[in-house]
Amino acid sequence: EVQLVESGGGSVQAGGSLRLSCTASGVTASSNCMGWFRQAPGKEREGVAAVYTRGSGTYIAGSVKGRFTISQDNSKNTMYLQMNSLKPEDTAMYYCAASSGVVTRCHPPTLLGGYWGQGTQVTVSA
Repeated sequence: EVQLVESGGGSVQAGGSLRLSCTASGVTASSNCMGWFRQAPGKEREGVAAVYTRGSGTYIAGSVKGRFTISQDNSKNTMYLQMNSLKPEDTAMYYCAASSGVVTRCHPPTLLGGYWGQGTQVTVSA
């Protein structure tokens, strides 16, 4: 059974930081990409970041570039999203995703058909 478990969400004031974690289990061995999405009430889902789990390379959305950093620790089967200088507009449910197989380009569109976690809420107050 595939499980992606997010943690680290919470409530912070604008300018604060949070680090989200996503621990994966049961994901097919050929999967080579993981990432983060977010969705705020009434808004479309947005791909925030992605990282190759084997090899190097990351994707960061323009809306969070310079503030968010994605990383992964294969020894722990865990991916992280370090979020700094948080803004109220970052408030959303954050989901992690993993590709269901090999992808040639690791970015949010290639994760849409993969495995998903249940989400963790991030709330940023002004």
